Amino acid sequence: MKTGEDAMTANAAGRYATALFELAKTSGAADAVEADLSAFRAMLEESPDLAEALASPLHPADAKDGVLAELAKKAKFNALTRNMFGVAAHNGRAGELGTVAKIYAALAAADRGVVTADVTTAAALTKKQTEALAASLKGAFGREIEVRTDVRPELLGGLIVKVGSRMFDSSLRTKLDGMKNAMKEA
Repeated sequence: MKTGEDAMTANAAGRYATALFELAKTSGAADAVEADLSAFRAMLEESPDLAEALASPLHPADAKDGVLAELAKKAKFNALTRNMFGVAAHNGRAGELGTVAKIYAALAAADRGVVTADVTTAAALTKKQTEALAASLKGAFGREIEVRTDVRPELLGGLIVKVGSRMFDSSLRTKLDGMKNAMKEA
């Protein structure tokens, strides 16, 4: 593993993701589990209440396990995904499942030889803009790039691109903050 991957998998969520990825790959279910976790991440994004409930220490592990089991059953998730949800819930890690899903996606992409770029913009990128950005990043890194986007209007303009441990910040918010600090120092 590369240093960036070591740092990514050093915490509990990383260990869960790594173990799940290795099990899924060995059993030929890596793609199915990746799809499950992607769908689960979408559920968490659509329902902040779900994410909050899973992270809350006020809800017992059994209740979280029940909710996760029912979600997985209705979504027809792979048995490995369902089992990992149960293990995470019983070990008090249900609140970290979103991070597990994100790390799993990065591990799967790396296994395919694809580098993941997390791009944050003030406004949603069009398909053409996303493709152009991916092509530009491919030229810079010499590898296939999978672009994941996030919209944060508080950036005002520009974008933030994170590839592995590298981050490129050309957001208007960062530039304005830099000018504000420079004026304070003057």
